[in-house]
Amino acid sequence: MMDNIYFISGIDTDAGKSYCTAWLAQQLIKEGKRVITQKFIQTGNVGHSEDIDLHRHLMGTGLLPEDREGLTMPEIFSYPASPDLAARIDQREINFDRIDQATQELARRYDVVLVEGAGGLMVPLKDEYLTIDYIAQRGYPLVFVTSGKLGSVNHTLLSLEAIARRGIRLDTMLYNLYPTIADTTIQQDTQQYLQRYLARHFPDCRMLTVPVLDTVR
Repeated sequence: MMDNIYFISGIDTDAGKSYCTAWLAQQLIKEGKRVITQKFIQTGNVGHSEDIDLHRHLMGTGLLPEDREGLTMPEIFSYPASPDLAARIDQREINFDRIDQATQELARRYDVVLVEGAGGLMVPLKDEYLTIDYIAQRGYPLVFVTSGKLGSVNHTLLSLEAIARRGIRLDTMLYNLYPTIADTTIQQDTQQYLQRYLARHFPDCRMLTVPVLDTVR
């Protein structure tokens, strides 16, 4: 496996992974890197990935040749559910070889590949094979998305324990400020708490705050 592939997951399906994936891609492009995003498994769509559409919209690139080749959306299932359930409903198995080949081809063409997961870390891909197992097996550094909504501290700490248990390298935590809220008391306290927690338990992990982009205000 190449060392320029990063997997992006989060506390749950509504953490804002697609938004944060596009934002991180923007930042890396500003640093002069050639960056592409991939949705390794898309559910709830037919023939195309709505998350890739969002990435390209926020990145301002329009669809890329790799999108048209299918490399950025190698597996698409019609039902909006976990990959495990969506695959069973569509009556076909997830082709992990196809996903790996597409990811590796993107890694050959670009400086950085950001692979967005489906749902949270513990979402099943098949039976007892979870997204977190997929990440650990491939040795991908993890970019983890959380937020300041009520309950996110609990979800984040549970996820961090699972990450540490499996020996996954936590590269970056993205603290998503979207959607905007009037009372930021919980949001600010959660951010400060997680910064202290990371400093103690994941000292090599950076924490970045993801602002609300003008295009989604």
